[in-house]
Amino acid sequence: MNDTILHDERIAKMTFASVYPHYVTKVEKKGRTIDELHTVIQWLTGFDEKALQKLIEEKATFEQFFQEATLNPSAHLITGVICGYRIEEIKNPLTQKTRYLDKLVDELAKGRKMDKILRT
Repeated sequence: MNDTILHDERIAKMTFASVYPHYVTKVEKKGRTIDELHTVIQWLTGFDEKALQKLIEEKATFEQFFQEATLNPSAHLITGVICGYRIEEIKNPLTQKTRYLDKLVDELAKGRKMDKILRT
């Protein structure tokens, strides 16, 4: 098996609950709020705070997380490099969606304006 397949499988099995605290820490350390984080997540996935909490409690994998999500039609506008991968070149749809989320959190932490993050 090649590295890309293993990487995609690892992401699919990873739980959102295991990554969420890292998102919170990353944005708060840079002076952003949990509300802003939730706004970004809701924009991408359609999940409100109640739905997010349920997914965290259920320990939903990223595969389950994005199966239940309603991806924003403008998500394809999220481009660039995150974790060494050019988002628009990622072949696996689940890995690409996960990297969309990572990129939005990264932009939030870097102080980018919300209207730019939400591609408005």
